[in-house]
Amino acid sequence: MIPTKIFFTKGIGRHKEKLASFELALRDAGIAPFNLVNVSSIFPPGCKIISKDKGLMELKPGQIVFVVLARNETDEANRLVATSVGCAIPSDPNVHGYLSEHHSFGEPDDKAGDYAEDLAAQMLATTLGIEFDSDANYDEMREIWQIDGRIVRTMNITQSAIGKDGVWTSVVAAAVLIGDDKKELKPDTKENNKE
Repeated sequence: MIPTKIFFTKGIGRHKEKLASFELALRDAGIAPFNLVNVSSIFPPGCKIISKDKGLMELKPGQIVFVVLARNETDEANRLVATSVGCAIPSDPNVHGYLSEHHSFGEPDDKAGDYAEDLAAQMLATTLGIEFDSDANYDEMREIWQIDGRIVRTMNITQSAIGKDGVWTSVVAAAVLIGDDKKELKPDTKENNKE
């Protein structure tokens, strides 16, 4: 099965039990009623980004669902936890892109999100043979990728939260992959990569 659709989601959960806080974060993200299977970080060729609401309408409780999932938790008061999934999509819809997972402490949303997005773009750039300068900052590399024209879009979904005393705080960010066994994969450059 090659997924033809993908959506992004995030959530926060708090509970005195660690596992329960994770479950509540999945509920907040809308993906708790599914049997989640973690997969590695490939954005399938021709895959269309859809909204979370549209994606959830295509899934049924108990269904096995493939996800790229970033998860983090803390039981320390005032500790900032973050998770992020970055995405880099090539301009050629017949070429795969990349998804990345990032888990951190002490990073605000924008910093964690930029890092995850940068990581996905780095992986795609090296696959496409685009020169990569590890000493360049994210904005400099983004400009190089845009000039090159082979990386069309980068994005991220990030969730952070501050821990509270006496409870576990869990955060999740996920890319949810949806396959359509009834359809053959036919990339359409006009429709792909739109929300």
